[in-house]
Amino acid sequence: MHAAVGDQLHIHSRSVGMVDQKGKIIEVRGSDGEPPYLVRFEDGHTGLIYPGPDCNIEHEEAIR
Repeated sequence: MHAAVGDQLHIHSRSVGMVDQKGKIIEVRGSDGEPPYLVRFEDGHTGLIYPGPDCNIEHEEAIR
């Protein structure tokens, strides 16, 4: 998985009733765009994320 600052991380819910989470990548801490990513989520909190199989990256140029 590769990402850049400005890309959006989408975490899909794993259970019925759970809500998907989306956040903007504000820092890439791995080398060459690899995880971990510092993400600011839509509710305003930030977290250091090591994405799993329930995540995908929406690249900034594709969002526009």
